[in-house]
Amino acid sequence: MDERVRRFEQLVVPHLGAAFNLARWLTRNDQDAQDIVQDSSLRALRFLDGLRGEDARPWLLGIVRNTTWTWLQANRPAELTAREEDGEPQIPAPSSDEPEASAIRRADTRLLNEAISALPPPLREVIVLRELEDLAYREIALIADIPIGTVMSRLARARRLLSQSVKVIEAAADRQAIR
Repeated sequence: MDERVRRFEQLVVPHLGAAFNLARWLTRNDQDAQDIVQDSSLRALRFLDGLRGEDARPWLLGIVRNTTWTWLQANRPAELTAREEDGEPQIPAPSSDEPEASAIRRADTRLLNEAISALPPPLREVIVLRELEDLAYREIALIADIPIGTVMSRLARARRLLSQSVKVIEAAADRQAIR
């Protein structure tokens, strides 16, 4: 086996799940995310010599992020004009959960997923990288090519909007349940 392919399999392949997760949250479509991850993987293999050190995760997610933004500009430019200010992953339930608790967990997950999906792409990007992929602010700044202060500002806005969105969605669900 070629040394380059071996290095790719060792350093990059373990992070393809995180790559798909980021692409899916940014595009909000599984098929588009798969295409983007495939394209990003080919780019990662092509530019593997540019990887310094052994931490390929931020490097790969940076490639995925850039590939996704380029794809969105070409295929969904209207989504990118939104201002910054403005198949779902499941949380596994413990096996001892009662049916009611499982139903509440699924509803909460759906509610949070809807709120994240409603965020503008720049805010969605940082919240996914921080809260779902558990990256450090410094890593997010490198991936998104923005200052750490901008990462912190976007996270604060994203969290505030998520909180507001969840409240609005809950209120709408309560009104619907009353009817």
